[in-house]
Order: sequence, then structure tokens, then C-alpha cells
Amino acid sequence: MQIIRNCARNLLKQRLLCELRVSSIYYSTSDDASAKLSLAKGYRPKQVEEAYWLREKEKANLPKPGQHCRRGSYRMLLPPPNVTGNLHLGHALMATVQDVIARQRRQLGYDVEWVPGTDHAGIATQVVVERTIAASLGQTRQELGRTAFLEHIWKWKAAKGLGIVEDLRQLGCTLSWEQEYFTMDDQQALAVNVAFERLFDEGLIQRRNSLVNWSVTLRSAISDIEVDVVEIKEPTEFPIPGYKHPVLFGRIFDFAYRVVDGETQPDGTEEEIVVSTTRPETILGDVAVAVHPLDPRYSKYRNRDEVRLKHPFRDDTIPLIFDINVDKEFGTGAVKITPAHDKFDFELAGRHNLELRPIFTYDGLIVDTYPEFKDKPRFDARNMIVSRLDDLDLLREVRAHTMQLPICSRSRDVIEYMVVPQWFLKTKTMAEAALSELYSGRLQIMPPNFELEWDRWLQDCRDWCISRQLWWGHQVPAYQATDSNGETLWVAALNPKLAHEKATELLGTSNFTLTQDTDVLDTWFSASLLPFSVAGWPDEKYKDKYPLDIMQTGHDILFFWVARMMMMGLKLTGKAPFNLVLLNGIVCDAQGRKMSKSLGNIVAPQQVVQGASLDSLKALLQESCDAGVIKPEELKTSTAGMVKMFPKGIKECGTDALRFTLLSHNIKNHFINFDVDACHTNKLFLNKIWQAMRFTLGSAESLGVKLQDFETMQGVQLNMWDQWIVGRLAETLSICSDCYNNYNFHMATAALKHFFYQNLCDVYIETTKSDIANRTAAGYVHVGTLAACLSWGIQAMSPFTPFVASELLQHLPLNIELKLSQYCDPKLDAEVSDIVQICQNVRQLKSRNQISKRHEPKLCLFAQNPESEDILRRHLPQIQVLTRCVGVELELLDETSQFDKELNLFSTAGALCSFGLSLNEEFHITEEKRQEMQDANARKLQKLVTELQKYRMRMDNDAFQLIVDNATRTHFENRIKELEAEILSLRPLAQ
Repeated sequence: MQIIRNCARNLLKQRLLCELRVSSIYYSTSDDASAKLSLAKGYRPKQVEEAYWLREKEKANLPKPGQHCRRGSYRMLLPPPNVTGNLHLGHALMATVQDVIARQRRQLGYDVEWVPGTDHAGIATQVVVERTIAASLGQTRQELGRTAFLEHIWKWKAAKGLGIVEDLRQLGCTLSWEQEYFTMDDQQALAVNVAFERLFDEGLIQRRNSLVNWSVTLRSAISDIEVDVVEIKEPTEFPIPGYKHPVLFGRIFDFAYRVVDGETQPDGTEEEIVVSTTRPETILGDVAVAVHPLDPRYSKYRNRDEVRLKHPFRDDTIPLIFDINVDKEFGTGAVKITPAHDKFDFELAGRHNLELRPIFTYDGLIVDTYPEFKDKPRFDARNMIVSRLDDLDLLREVRAHTMQLPICSRSRDVIEYMVVPQWFLKTKTMAEAALSELYSGRLQIMPPNFELEWDRWLQDCRDWCISRQLWWGHQVPAYQATDSNGETLWVAALNPKLAHEKATELLGTSNFTLTQDTDVLDTWFSASLLPFSVAGWPDEKYKDKYPLDIMQTGHDILFFWVARMMMMGLKLTGKAPFNLVLLNGIVCDAQGRKMSKSLGNIVAPQQVVQGASLDSLKALLQESCDAGVIKPEELKTSTAGMVKMFPKGIKECGTDALRFTLLSHNIKNHFINFDVDACHTNKLFLNKIWQAMRFTLGSAESLGVKLQDFETMQGVQLNMWDQWIVGRLAETLSICSDCYNNYNFHMATAALKHFFYQNLCDVYIETTKSDIANRTAAGYVHVGTLAACLSWGIQAMSPFTPFVASELLQHLPLNIELKLSQYCDPKLDAEVSDIVQICQNVRQLKSRNQISKRHEPKLCLFAQNPESEDILRRHLPQIQVLTRCVGVELELLDETSQFDKELNLFSTAGALCSFGLSLNEEFHITEEKRQEMQDANARKLQKLVTELQKYRMRMDNDAFQLIVDNATRTHFENRIKELEAEILSLRPLAQ
């Protein structure tokens, strides 16, 4: 085995078009080994990937390559996938994007450190393991106990963590596995505890009662990102955990509050204010009714000292208050205020010094303050309360109403807003520091429209609730000390011993009890420390590997993770954890729908790579249901959706096709529609390159040469088509270089696909076959040109498709000397492009009329002018090959030209020429078919005339002439001439 290292090869001088480096590529070069290297008849992903891993295993036993010609380090952090399961396509997208960046940076000579890891995912993991235990053991976590339950979770982590690592390896990710971490390993636990202690001692972390998103099923606070907001447009029933029957949502209830000492109405009824609510069960906790001060319906109450309203279920009264934040258009314009269970009401209560009246227990039951409804589940109590309001003659109307229902993404329960004692981190000053990074230009966010999101989130950044009422996670390192007088205080420390020392100093006595808080920290808290905690913080050695060079992740966690990493990094290290953020969109299915269990459209990367029958897809869903991962009611809908999406299963595509397809989309778009069929099409594209390699190898063998013999193309006389394909290679490499720098990977994949498919395989290779078959001198040049194009082209594509690239590059010289800049010839490129377009028009006409080789088609070209005739004559051999005609004639189009001379079919092919086809007697054209051809020409003529009118209108526009640059003006002028020429030649054919 020979190690080939190519560092700093400057391919294109013009505009610094490209610098490609291939570092540490291993391949065999001995004659015996070369003889053993053979290429299968077709591209088979499984075999190619297996061979790749064998080579990687062999390479691991070789000496490490030297460190000369290095540019320094380049550091990245893989967003840690949750330990709850295998990788999904969203993970695959992020991992592929980062792997492409890593591979490209290594080609440029950087030592890339790309740190892998997995996240403990507190709530998600606890929910899944609880379901698994319930399904397998028939027990709840409470019945198991905390210690036993955590043992089950660690076993789950050990099994699932290995699966995630294997998925990442199979995806081809070149991660720094020696630096792998888990967010609850010893190093991460130390970093979390130190961070909490420092922030607590500085007064930034405090414990207080505040309103949080409460999951009744989980009995825990949850973050906003774990709340799904469901839009309800009409009365709809939802299954709610813990209820036998679905609960109806999408209604608004109007009921009356009677005014104390109010005036008697003309009809004899008492004076009342009617309020509107979508949550009548919270009436029990009402502490006021609010209206807008400018609402004319309630202006009569403005001049009263106080207006009191009688509460229907309590022996007390509540005030009518005025607040400009009340929506006059909602319901009756009067809203009930329940600050203990509503975000808007909680803030309003703070402005008006209103009391909080909690009415639900942590389990979602009515508290014992209301004996009539005591211990009733909240939605059962709703129906009872509505019925009692009706009995009290206070219910005025129930009607349909659009609303937003907050749902816990983990338990699918309806979120309850509850006032619960929690730990909060003050983030105002930290958010200001994060904003200054953006304002100063030190931080760049791509795409830049998310800079507005960064600004919006951090301008309105509120205190962060960092505690969760779970068992799985980092236990809060806070200890409550209680002395003999009942006085308490909280201290933060790394362990009970240090906590005792702190409490002793603060209390002035050692006579107290010490209890650690049983809550755990929000998963995002530990995640926010990762850029420096994985580098070894709080040990000072972290500075050697901090900060990161880029932070790449999904845009949906820009605030929840990226902004918090920035805040914590600046606060705890004094330095930003990164200066560049690259955000990708959310992966959806081919129809643009988010992937979900209910739709049955969730696709695992390995299913795309390996293929999956419909039966196997169904079996996997059943396994998930049996394990408790999905519910039985979800199984039916998931299966139905899966059958509809993949009636014949999923075809094997291979890892390279998956990676290439993912990056064929603009990753910066908000949504990325992934189509399995497109992935299979890209597998066929890779097979096209495979066949081009086979053709090149076979051609070299037929000429008695080895591809490894080609070391340079300098001084070699290339014909026009050789020069053209090298020029196309130069432009493709230029595009790839630019796209790597600005992360427009979709443009690089499009350029590579166009080069290999349309330029190299469909055109250039076809033009070389005759010379190679005849063993002419030009044939040898063609083989060398093919070797150079394949070598440099595949190297440029290797970050996207590492497996097939590694296989093919074994057969190619990696350092063919080629001065690409001298082949960048726009005039030649345009000329060949015109010739190719003519050939496409001819083939399309043949295809429409089902003309095959047996019809012995002869092509007659009618040049528009002498210049066109010269151009066409230079390329007649190539035109004959590309149009698959048995012969080609060329004549100048003038008044003596006869279009119908022995021609069966005729049309135009752009500005250079018209053409006709002469066929043998086996071809018979009916009058109907001839009319269809004439109609097609007429439609083409109309299209050209319309296009010409548009160009002329723009050129006649004075404003356009003032703003247009010379290049655009020249393009317009040339296009007008081309259209005029084609229209002139087409008119006789369309009549």
C-alpha cells in the first residue's frame, strides 16, 4: 500500500477558482495489486461500503500520515442526538452537512476535531423507558422506585447509545470518536455542577414560585420547545391521557358575573357582566374580571370607585379592573382573570397586585378548597361547572370557537399552566452580551434572516426555568439547610460535604439538617455548556480546544440551544463559543409534511440505505408498539400512512445516494422535502459515474496503457471537445469551491451532477468512442482527458459520496497535472453548447416520431449563414454520433434551399440552423402525423415570437437601459438576434 498525500495543489489561478487537497488517500499501485483491482459491472452500494470499511480497518493499522503542510485545527461539535432511539433523517442531514465540511477542511490541510456525543434527553428518555417498563413488567416507575428505575434507564442508554454510534459510523461520519461524550458522564456532571454553583453564588440562579408549563401526566415542568400548539378551528374531540373518553375542545362559553349592588334591569334581572372563556373549569380560581378602558360597553363603570362582582362558587366577590392589554374583540370584551393558570392573567395580576388562587393539584385534580368538585379531574370538573352555571341561570351561550391548544409533545396531555416552586436563571444581562456579539459583527448567522430571530428572542428573553420534576437527569446541586428554629436557606455545592460547610458558615451553627433538592436540571442546561465542557472545562486545559470554528444545527433550536450556548459561554469563559452559526431546515416528506407517527411517514436513514420491504416496515412499527414506544391507537394510523407512502416498500439506495440527496436541497431553506424516489434516482446517477469509470478502464486496457501512467496533460494537444470538457471541469470545480465556502452545497451537487451526467457521460464519452475504438492518437488523448476529469471530479465529489469515491479513486491517478485556467474559454463553451442543443432537438424529434436505428435516419442541416456553416462543419462527426444518425449533410440556407427534398421530418434547432431527417421506406408518415408536426412547429414559432417580444420590450424600455450593465445588454442583443434568425427559418415550416 502506498500513501498518497497531495497538499496545496492550486488548480485554477483565475479567480483562485479551486484548491483541492487529498489527504491520506490509500490505494495499491503495484502491478499485481492493480491486476487484482477490478470494477463490478454495476454500482452495488452494499458491496462498495463493505469494501470501504475493510480498507478503513486496514488503514488503521498503517503509520499515521505526517503533519507537514497543515493549516492548524478546525473544531466542530455534533449536536448530540437523544439517546432514546436511532438516528432520524434530521440527524442524518446535520451529520452529513458537518461531515462534508470536515472532509473538505481536511482536503484543505486542516486537522479537524469533530466531537461526537449523545444527550441524556431527560423527559424523552424517561417517558420512553416508563412505557417500556409498563409494557414488559406491568409496573410504573413509582412502583419500581427511583433507584431501580434509573438502573433500567442506564441499561436502555447502553443499548440505544451503541445503535446511534453505529448509525453515525454507517453514515460515513468521520468523527473524533476518541473524544466521544455522554451528557451525564463524569466530566459533564462536573461541568454542570460547577456552572450551577457559580451562577447560584453570583445570584443569577434563584428559587421562586412562578408560572410554568406543567405536564400533568409527567408531573413536571417542561420547556416551550416540548409544547406543541394545535390549531383548533371547530369543536374537536381529543384523547387525553387518564380519561376514558375523548375531551371536546373548540368551544367558548359565555357566563355572567352579577354586579354587587348593581342596578335592576328593566326586565327585572340583576345587573351583570358577561365574560367569555374557553376554560370554564378555571372559574374556581378567578380573582378579577378585566375590560379595556376604552371599551364603550363598560364605560359606565369608569367613574365608580369600585365595582365588585359576586363569584358563583365562592362566598366572596372579585373586582372589575381596567387594563389596556385586554382584547376588546375577544368574546364580550370582558375576560376572567385566573393568574394561577394562565400566562396573560399571571402578568396582568402582577400589574394589579392580584392574589393567586391555584385550583389544581399537580395531578390535575381540583383542590379540596372546593368540596363540590374536590378530587375531580379538571376536564370532568369542566362539565360539572358548566352544568352548575346553567342551574344558577348564569350560563348565557356556548358556541364554536377557534383556539390554540397547548399539548405536551411527550405525553400528548394538555399543558396546564401552574405556579410551582422552581429554579430560575436570570438571563437579561447574559442575553444582552449575546446580542452584542451579533451587533458588533463578531457573530455571523447563516442564513442571515435568522439574525432577526436572534434579536427578537434575546430582546424578549425572560428568566429561564432550569428545574424539572423528573428522576432522570442531573440532580440539582442545591441543598436546603433547616436549623432548629425552622429557618431555612439554600446553598449550592458540588457535594453534601461542601454544602454543609457553606451552610455552617451562613447559619453560624452546625446544628441543622441538610437535604438535596430531588429535582433535576433541564436537559438544555447541560447542553448549553457543551462547547467548553467537552473541551475539559472547568479545567484550564479547555482553552486549547475552545472555541468552536462553526456551530451547525437546525434552525428550530436557535434559541433553545444556540443562543443559550452563546450566553453560557460568554458568562462562564468570557469568550464566545463560536463566531459562525450555520442553520439547516426541518426535514419533511416529499409532500412537505412534517414527519410524524400519525402520518406514518417517518423514514429511518438505514431504511433508505439498505432498502425495506413493506412487511418489514410494518413489523418495525409493531415492535415499537410492543415495546411501548408508540401507543396502540397510533399503530393503526401509522401503518395506514406507511402503506400509502410506500406501497412497495423502500428501494435500496445506499449511503452515498442518501448523503447526496440530502445535500441536493438548499439546507438553509425553512423546510427540506425529502423524496425517497429522488434518492433512488441519485443511486442511478452514481451508477452512471461507475459506468464511465468502467469505460475509461476498458479503453485504457484496449489501448495497452494504464491509467496510473497519466501524470500530466501539460503540452498535450487537445482537440476542441477535449478542451471543452476540461473547461467544464474547471467551471465545476470553481462552483464547488465557492459553494464549500458559502455552504451552498445544493449548488455544488447540482454542478457535479450536471458535469458528470450531461457533460461527461451523455456527451463527451460518446464523442470519444470512435477514436478509442480505432486506436488513433486522439484516442490516447481522450483516455488521458477522461482520467483527469474523473480523478479531479470524483475528488471534488468525495466529501458528498465518500464510499463510491474511495472505490473509484483506487483506479485513478490522483495528481494529474492539468492547468485548468487555460481551458476556460467562454466562446468555445457557448459553441459546443449550441451544438449539443442542436443534437438534443434532433433526438427529441426522433423520439416523438419513434424513429430508431432501423429507419436509417440521415440528418440534413441548413445553416443560417456562412458563419453558422463554418461552426457546424467543425463538429459534423460529433453531431452524427450524438444524434445517432447514419449520415449528416450540411448546406447553407438560402432561397434555393428545398426543405422538403427527400425529407420526412423537419424543424429548427436554435439560431445556427434548421434541420430535416431523411428516413428509409420503413418509415411511413400519415397526413395526420404530418399535420401534428406542422402544428408543433407553429406552436414553437408562437413561443419564439412571444419570447422575442419580451426581449424587445425590455430593450426599448429607457429605465432598463439606465440600470442594465453591459454584459446583460450584450446578452439581450445576442438573444434577440438568435430569436430573429430561428423565427425566420421556422416560418416556412409552420405554414
